[in-house]
Amino acid sequence: MGVLPRRTRRPEETRMQLRHGLNPQQTTAYAVPANPERAPVRVLQGQPSYINLLDALNAWQLVREADRTLGLPAAASFKHVSPAGAAVAGPVDAAAALPYGVDPAGAGPLTSAYLRARDADPKSSYGDFVAVSREVDLELAELLARVVSDGIVAPGYAPGVLDVLARKKGGRFLVMEADPAFEPPESEAREVFGLRLVQERDRIPLTPDVLADVPVGTLTDGARADVLLGLAVLRFTQSNSVCYVRDGQTLGIGAGQQSRVDCTRLAGAKTDTWWLRRHPFVRDLDFRPGVRRQDRVNWRIRLVEGDLTEDERDRLRAAVAGEREGAPDELDPGRRAAWLARLTGVTFVSDGSLPFRDNVDHAHRHGVTTIAEPGGSIRSGDVEDACRELGITLARTGLRLFHH
Repeated sequence: MGVLPRRTRRPEETRMQLRHGLNPQQTTAYAVPANPERAPVRVLQGQPSYINLLDALNAWQLVREADRTLGLPAAASFKHVSPAGAAVAGPVDAAAALPYGVDPAGAGPLTSAYLRARDADPKSSYGDFVAVSREVDLELAELLARVVSDGIVAPGYAPGVLDVLARKKGGRFLVMEADPAFEPPESEAREVFGLRLVQERDRIPLTPDVLADVPVGTLTDGARADVLLGLAVLRFTQSNSVCYVRDGQTLGIGAGQQSRVDCTRLAGAKTDTWWLRRHPFVRDLDFRPGVRRQDRVNWRIRLVEGDLTEDERDRLRAAVAGEREGAPDELDPGRRAAWLARLTGVTFVSDGSLPFRDNVDHAHRHGVTTIAEPGGSIRSGDVEDACRELGITLARTGLRLFHH
Protein backbone atom coordinates (compact mmCIF):
# COMPACT_ATOMS: atom_id res chain seq x y z
CA MET A 1 0.00 0.00 0.00
CA GLY A 2 1.47 3.35 -1.00
CA VAL A 3 2.03 6.27 1.37
CA LEU A 4 -0.78 8.80 1.22
CA PRO A 5 0.38 12.32 0.32
CA ARG A 6 0.38 14.84 3.18
CA ARG A 7 -2.67 17.05 3.01
CA THR A 8 -1.90 20.73 2.61
CA ARG A 9 -3.86 22.80 5.08
CA ARG A 10 -5.97 25.60 3.65
CA PRO A 11 -5.34 29.17 4.95
CA GLU A 12 -8.76 29.32 6.64
CA GLU A 13 -7.86 26.23 8.69
CA THR A 14 -4.84 27.93 10.23
CA ARG A 15 -6.38 31.38 10.69
CA MET A 16 -6.14 32.76 14.24
CA GLN A 17 -9.19 34.88 14.95
CA LEU A 18 -8.37 37.99 16.97
CA ARG A 19 -10.66 39.82 19.40
CA HIS A 20 -10.23 43.04 17.44
CA GLY A 21 -7.62 45.02 15.57
CA LEU A 22 -5.53 47.85 16.98
CA ASN A 23 -8.76 49.45 18.23
CA PRO A 24 -12.06 47.83 19.28
CA GLN A 25 -13.91 49.41 16.34
CA GLN A 26 -11.68 47.40 14.00
CA THR A 27 -13.79 44.30 14.51
CA THR A 28 -12.38 42.20 11.67
CA ALA A 29 -8.93 40.99 12.60
CA TYR A 30 -7.09 37.71 12.20
CA ALA A 31 -3.61 36.27 11.72
CA VAL A 32 -2.46 33.62 9.24
CA PRO A 33 0.93 31.84 9.40
CA ALA A 34 3.23 32.46 6.46
CA ASN A 35 3.72 28.68 6.44
CA PRO A 36 0.33 26.96 6.92
CA GLU A 37 2.11 23.85 8.19
CA ARG A 38 3.87 25.58 11.08
CA ALA A 39 3.01 28.60 13.19
CA PRO A 40 5.45 30.30 15.61
CA VAL A 41 2.91 30.40 18.45
CA ARG A 42 -0.39 28.82 19.45
CA VAL A 43 -3.09 29.92 21.86
CA LEU A 44 -3.71 27.72 24.90
CA GLN A 45 -6.14 30.02 26.70
CA GLY A 46 -7.98 33.24 25.92
CA GLN A 47 -8.26 35.15 22.66
CA PRO A 48 -5.56 37.62 21.61
CA SER A 49 -6.11 41.06 20.20
CA TYR A 50 -3.95 42.46 17.40
CA ILE A 51 -1.70 44.25 19.93
CA ASN A 52 -1.49 41.15 22.16
CA LEU A 53 -0.10 39.24 19.20
CA LEU A 54 2.41 41.95 18.31
CA ASP A 55 3.55 42.02 21.94
CA ALA A 56 3.81 38.24 22.11
CA LEU A 57 5.80 37.87 18.88
CA ASN A 58 8.25 40.70 19.68
CA ALA A 59 8.65 39.70 23.32
CA TRP A 60 9.24 36.04 22.49
CA GLN A 61 11.94 36.92 19.96
CA LEU A 62 13.64 39.16 22.54
CA VAL A 63 13.80 36.57 25.34
CA ARG A 64 14.79 33.78 22.96
CA GLU A 65 17.68 35.87 21.62
CA ALA A 66 18.77 36.98 25.10
CA ASP A 67 18.75 33.38 26.36
CA ARG A 68 20.67 32.12 23.33
CA THR A 69 23.23 34.90 23.69
CA LEU A 70 23.80 34.77 27.45
CA GLY A 71 22.77 31.19 28.29
CA LEU A 72 20.43 32.31 31.09
CA PRO A 73 16.65 32.31 31.52
CA ALA A 74 15.33 35.61 30.20
CA ALA A 75 12.11 37.54 30.73
CA ALA A 76 10.50 40.62 29.25
CA SER A 77 7.60 42.81 30.30
CA PHE A 78 5.98 44.34 27.18
CA LYS A 79 3.59 47.25 26.77
CA HIS A 80 2.48 48.64 23.40
CA VAL A 81 4.98 46.63 21.37
CA SER A 82 8.08 47.72 23.31
CA PRO A 83 9.59 46.31 26.48
CA ALA A 84 9.02 48.22 29.72
CA GLY A 85 11.81 46.03 31.07
CA ALA A 86 13.86 42.92 30.33
CA ALA A 87 16.33 40.84 32.30
CA VAL A 88 18.08 37.53 32.67
CA ALA A 89 18.05 35.46 35.85
CA GLY A 90 20.07 36.93 38.69
CA PRO A 91 20.00 38.27 42.24
CA VAL A 92 16.75 39.91 43.36
CA ASP A 93 16.77 42.68 45.95
CA ALA A 94 14.06 43.70 48.39
CA ALA A 95 12.85 46.66 46.30
CA ALA A 96 12.05 44.31 43.41
CA ALA A 97 10.67 41.36 45.38
CA LEU A 98 8.79 42.57 48.43
CA PRO A 99 6.02 44.51 46.62
CA TYR A 100 4.95 41.17 45.13
CA GLY A 101 5.22 39.10 48.31
CA VAL A 102 8.34 37.22 47.19
CA ASP A 103 11.28 36.27 49.41
CA PRO A 104 14.29 37.83 47.61
CA ALA A 105 16.58 34.98 48.65
CA GLY A 106 14.18 32.26 47.55
CA ALA A 107 13.23 33.34 44.03
CA GLY A 108 14.00 30.71 41.38
CA PRO A 109 15.81 31.60 38.13
CA LEU A 110 12.71 32.20 35.99
CA THR A 111 10.90 34.14 38.70
CA SER A 112 14.00 36.23 39.32
CA ALA A 113 14.25 37.08 35.62
CA TYR A 114 10.64 38.28 35.52
CA LEU A 115 10.85 40.21 38.81
CA ARG A 116 13.95 41.98 37.53
CA ALA A 117 12.28 42.72 34.17
CA ARG A 118 9.09 44.08 35.76
CA ASP A 119 11.11 46.10 38.27
CA ALA A 120 12.66 48.31 35.59
CA ASP A 121 9.44 50.30 35.21
CA PRO A 122 6.72 48.76 37.42
CA LYS A 123 4.34 51.63 36.70
CA SER A 124 4.41 50.92 32.96
CA SER A 125 4.40 47.14 33.51
CA TYR A 126 0.92 47.31 35.03
CA GLY A 127 -1.17 45.20 32.62
CA ASP A 128 1.88 43.94 30.74
CA PHE A 129 2.39 41.06 28.34
CA VAL A 130 4.98 38.65 29.74
CA ALA A 131 7.52 36.58 27.84
CA VAL A 132 9.95 34.05 29.30
CA SER A 133 12.52 31.91 27.51
CA ARG A 134 12.06 28.70 29.52
CA GLU A 135 9.16 26.47 30.59
CA VAL A 136 6.90 28.27 33.07
CA ASP A 137 7.04 26.67 36.52
CA LEU A 138 4.54 26.84 39.37
CA GLU A 139 6.53 29.49 41.21
CA LEU A 140 6.26 31.96 38.33
CA ALA A 141 2.62 31.02 37.70
CA GLU A 142 1.73 31.80 41.31
CA LEU A 143 3.49 35.16 41.03
CA LEU A 144 1.59 35.98 37.84
CA ALA A 145 -1.65 35.11 39.61
CA ARG A 146 -0.97 38.03 41.99
CA VAL A 147 0.01 40.76 39.53
CA VAL A 148 -1.99 42.71 36.97
CA SER A 149 -0.97 41.27 33.61
CA ASP A 150 -2.75 40.49 30.34
CA GLY A 151 -0.94 37.42 29.05
CA ILE A 152 2.18 35.35 28.67
CA VAL A 153 4.13 33.60 25.94
CA ALA A 154 6.60 30.83 26.75
CA PRO A 155 8.03 27.68 25.14
CA GLY A 156 6.12 25.41 27.54
CA TYR A 157 4.26 25.04 30.80
CA ALA A 158 5.00 22.64 33.64
CA PRO A 159 2.24 20.34 34.97
CA GLY A 160 -0.33 22.28 36.99
CA VAL A 161 0.68 25.70 35.64
CA LEU A 162 -2.22 26.04 33.22
CA ASP A 163 -4.66 25.27 36.05
CA VAL A 164 -3.23 28.20 38.04
CA LEU A 165 -3.34 30.56 35.06
CA ALA A 166 -6.87 29.46 34.11
CA ARG A 167 -8.19 31.14 37.26
CA LYS A 168 -6.67 34.50 36.36
CA LYS A 169 -9.05 37.12 34.92
CA GLY A 170 -11.87 34.59 34.89
CA GLY A 171 -10.13 32.51 32.24
CA ARG A 172 -9.46 35.49 29.99
CA PHE A 173 -5.75 35.66 30.83
CA LEU A 174 -4.03 34.96 27.52
CA VAL A 175 -1.66 31.99 27.50
CA MET A 176 0.40 31.34 24.37
CA GLU A 177 2.95 28.67 23.63
CA ALA A 178 5.91 29.46 21.37
CA ASP A 179 7.64 26.91 19.19
CA PRO A 180 11.30 27.26 20.27
CA ALA A 181 12.53 25.57 17.10
CA PHE A 182 10.58 27.82 14.73
CA GLU A 183 12.69 29.93 12.38
CA PRO A 184 11.00 32.66 10.33
CA PRO A 185 11.28 33.00 6.55
CA GLU A 186 14.26 34.68 4.92
CA SER A 187 12.16 37.74 4.11
CA GLU A 188 9.42 39.57 5.97
CA ALA A 189 6.60 41.72 4.64
CA ARG A 190 3.91 44.11 5.77
CA GLU A 191 1.19 46.03 3.97
CA VAL A 192 0.72 49.75 4.65
CA PHE A 193 -1.98 51.79 2.93
CA GLY A 194 -2.22 49.34 0.07
CA LEU A 195 1.53 49.04 -0.45
CA ARG A 196 3.32 45.80 0.36
CA LEU A 197 6.80 46.31 1.82
CA VAL A 198 9.27 43.42 1.73
CA GLN A 199 12.75 43.23 3.22
CA GLU A 200 15.37 40.67 4.08
CA ARG A 201 15.10 39.68 7.72
CA ASP A 202 17.92 40.95 9.94
CA ARG A 203 19.74 37.71 10.76
CA ILE A 204 23.01 38.92 12.29
CA PRO A 205 23.36 36.91 15.51
CA LEU A 206 24.05 38.81 18.71
CA THR A 207 27.07 36.83 19.78
CA PRO A 208 30.30 38.03 21.43
CA ASP A 209 31.64 38.39 17.87
CA VAL A 210 29.66 41.65 17.68
CA LEU A 211 32.25 43.05 20.06
CA ALA A 212 35.24 41.41 18.37
CA ASP A 213 36.71 44.78 17.35
CA VAL A 214 36.61 46.12 20.92
CA PRO A 215 40.12 45.76 22.36
CA VAL A 216 40.50 42.88 24.82
CA GLY A 217 40.39 44.10 28.40
CA THR A 218 38.49 47.26 27.47
CA LEU A 219 35.19 45.84 28.71
CA THR A 220 34.69 43.89 31.89
CA ASP A 221 32.89 40.56 31.53
CA GLY A 222 29.84 42.10 33.21
CA ALA A 223 29.76 45.10 30.88
CA ARG A 224 30.21 42.85 27.85
CA ALA A 225 27.20 40.75 28.92
CA ASP A 226 25.17 43.90 29.56
CA VAL A 227 25.98 45.22 26.08
CA LEU A 228 24.73 41.97 24.52
CA LEU A 229 21.54 42.07 26.59
CA GLY A 230 21.02 45.69 25.62
CA LEU A 231 21.40 44.86 21.93
CA ALA A 232 18.84 42.05 22.22
CA VAL A 233 16.43 44.44 23.92
CA LEU A 234 16.84 47.21 21.34
CA ARG A 235 16.43 44.82 18.41
CA PHE A 236 12.77 44.49 19.45
CA THR A 237 12.12 48.01 20.79
CA GLN A 238 10.49 50.72 18.69
CA SER A 239 13.16 53.13 17.41
CA ASN A 240 14.72 55.54 18.21
CA SER A 241 15.66 53.56 21.29
CA VAL A 242 18.31 53.36 23.99
CA CYS A 243 18.57 51.38 27.20
CA TYR A 244 20.48 51.50 30.46
CA VAL A 245 21.56 48.06 31.69
CA ARG A 246 23.24 46.87 34.89
CA ASP A 247 23.99 43.36 36.14
CA GLY A 248 21.80 41.65 33.55
CA GLN A 249 18.70 43.81 33.82
CA THR A 250 17.44 46.95 32.16
CA LEU A 251 17.04 49.97 34.42
CA GLY A 252 15.50 52.33 31.90
CA ILE A 253 14.36 51.98 28.29
CA GLY A 254 13.61 54.89 25.98
CA ALA A 255 11.54 53.91 22.95
CA GLY A 256 10.04 55.51 19.88
CA GLN A 257 11.32 59.06 20.30
CA GLN A 258 12.04 61.26 17.30
CA SER A 259 15.17 62.65 18.97
CA ARG A 260 17.82 60.28 20.29
CA VAL A 261 18.83 62.61 23.10
CA ASP A 262 15.19 62.71 24.25
CA CYS A 263 15.37 58.91 24.41
CA THR A 264 18.55 59.19 26.45
CA ARG A 265 16.99 61.65 28.89
CA LEU A 266 13.72 59.71 29.22
CA ALA A 267 15.47 56.41 29.88
CA GLY A 268 17.91 58.17 32.20
CA ALA A 269 15.05 59.54 34.30
CA LYS A 270 13.64 56.01 34.57
CA THR A 271 17.08 54.79 35.65
CA ASP A 272 17.20 57.42 38.40
CA THR A 273 13.74 56.37 39.55
CA TRP A 274 14.84 52.72 39.64
CA TRP A 275 17.81 53.62 41.84
CA LEU A 276 15.94 56.04 44.13
CA ARG A 277 13.33 53.38 44.85
CA ARG A 278 16.18 51.52 46.57
CA HIS A 279 16.79 54.33 49.03
CA PRO A 280 15.79 53.04 52.50
CA PHE A 281 13.53 56.07 52.98
CA VAL A 282 11.48 54.95 49.96
CA ARG A 283 11.96 51.18 50.02
CA ASP A 284 10.84 50.85 53.66
CA LEU A 285 7.77 53.06 53.37
CA ASP A 286 5.13 51.43 55.58
CA PHE A 287 1.62 51.48 54.13
CA ARG A 288 -1.64 50.94 55.91
CA PRO A 289 -3.40 47.59 55.43
CA GLY A 290 -5.73 47.73 52.48
CA VAL A 291 -3.52 49.92 50.28
CA ARG A 292 -3.32 47.96 47.03
CA ARG A 293 -0.07 46.56 45.70
CA GLN A 294 0.04 48.71 42.57
CA ASP A 295 -0.89 51.81 44.57
CA ARG A 296 2.13 51.12 46.81
CA VAL A 297 4.33 50.77 43.73
CA ASN A 298 2.97 53.98 42.24
CA TRP A 299 3.32 55.97 45.48
CA ARG A 300 6.99 55.05 45.76
CA ILE A 301 7.54 56.21 42.19
CA ARG A 302 5.67 59.47 42.72
CA LEU A 303 7.64 60.05 45.89
CA VAL A 304 11.00 59.83 44.13
CA GLU A 305 9.80 61.85 41.15
CA GLY A 306 9.65 64.68 43.65
CA ASP A 307 6.79 66.79 42.27
CA LEU A 308 3.82 65.72 44.39
CA THR A 309 0.75 67.94 44.22
CA GLU A 310 -0.91 69.04 47.47
CA ASP A 311 -3.71 66.55 46.85
CA GLU A 312 -1.15 63.75 46.34
CA ARG A 313 0.63 64.72 49.56
CA ASP A 314 -2.62 64.46 51.47
CA ARG A 315 -3.45 61.09 49.98
CA LEU A 316 0.06 59.76 50.56
CA ARG A 317 -0.10 60.85 54.23
CA ALA A 318 -3.40 58.99 54.55
CA ALA A 319 -1.86 55.84 53.02
CA VAL A 320 1.22 55.75 55.25
CA ALA A 321 1.15 54.02 58.64
CA GLY A 322 3.43 53.81 61.68
CA GLU A 323 6.08 56.34 62.66
CA ARG A 324 5.91 58.13 59.32
CA GLU A 325 2.18 58.76 59.54
CA GLY A 326 1.45 62.37 58.69
CA ALA A 327 5.01 63.05 57.45
CA PRO A 328 5.46 64.89 54.13
CA ASP A 329 7.52 61.90 52.94
CA GLU A 330 9.60 63.57 50.28
CA LEU A 331 13.31 63.07 49.69
CA ASP A 332 15.08 66.38 50.22
CA PRO A 333 17.48 67.45 47.43
CA GLY A 334 20.59 66.69 49.47
CA ARG A 335 19.69 63.07 50.25
CA ARG A 336 18.46 62.61 46.68
CA ALA A 337 21.71 63.86 45.15
CA ALA A 338 23.87 61.88 47.56
CA TRP A 339 22.03 58.65 46.76
CA LEU A 340 22.14 59.20 42.99
CA ALA A 341 25.89 59.77 43.19
CA ARG A 342 26.28 56.18 44.41
CA LEU A 343 24.89 54.67 41.18
CA THR A 344 27.68 53.42 38.93
CA GLY A 345 28.58 50.51 36.65
CA VAL A 346 25.70 51.19 34.25
CA THR A 347 25.98 50.30 30.56
CA PHE A 348 24.25 52.48 27.98
CA VAL A 349 23.34 50.91 24.62
CA SER A 350 21.94 52.71 21.57
CA ASP A 351 20.21 51.17 18.52
CA GLY A 352 21.72 53.83 16.26
CA SER A 353 24.77 56.07 16.09
CA LEU A 354 25.04 58.86 18.64
CA PRO A 355 24.88 62.01 16.52
CA PHE A 356 26.15 64.44 19.19
CA ARG A 357 28.10 64.30 22.42
CA ASP A 358 25.01 65.49 24.37
CA ASN A 359 23.93 61.84 24.63
CA VAL A 360 27.19 61.05 26.40
CA ASP A 361 26.85 64.02 28.76
CA HIS A 362 23.31 63.04 29.75
CA ALA A 363 24.14 59.32 30.09
CA HIS A 364 27.03 60.18 32.40
CA ARG A 365 24.55 61.72 34.86
CA HIS A 366 22.99 58.30 35.44
CA GLY A 367 25.96 56.21 36.52
CA VAL A 368 27.04 55.15 33.02
CA THR A 369 30.59 53.80 32.75
CA THR A 370 30.21 51.98 29.39
CA ILE A 371 28.57 53.11 26.15
CA ALA A 372 27.89 50.84 23.16
CA GLU A 373 26.76 52.33 19.84
CA PRO A 374 27.28 51.60 16.15
CA GLY A 375 29.57 54.55 15.39
CA GLY A 376 29.82 56.04 11.92
CA SER A 377 28.26 59.43 12.66
CA ILE A 378 29.98 62.51 11.23
CA ARG A 379 30.49 63.56 14.87
CA SER A 380 31.66 60.18 16.14
CA GLY A 381 34.96 61.82 17.02
CA ASP A 382 33.14 64.22 19.35
CA VAL A 383 31.40 61.26 21.00
CA GLU A 384 34.72 59.49 21.48
CA ASP A 385 36.29 62.64 22.95
CA ALA A 386 33.37 63.04 25.38
CA CYS A 387 33.71 59.44 26.57
CA ARG A 388 37.44 59.88 27.11
CA GLU A 389 36.87 63.14 28.98
CA LEU A 390 34.27 61.57 31.30
CA GLY A 391 36.06 58.26 31.85
CA ILE A 392 33.48 56.20 29.96
CA THR A 393 34.49 53.07 28.04
CA LEU A 394 33.24 53.28 24.44
CA ALA A 395 32.41 50.13 22.47
CA ARG A 396 31.66 50.52 18.77
CA THR A 397 29.46 47.68 17.49
CA GLY A 398 29.06 48.72 13.86
CA LEU A 399 25.52 47.34 14.13
CA ARG A 400 22.36 49.42 13.72
CA LEU A 401 19.20 47.80 15.12
CA PHE A 402 16.27 49.99 14.06
CA HIS A 403 12.85 48.43 14.66
CA HIS A 404 9.56 49.85 13.34
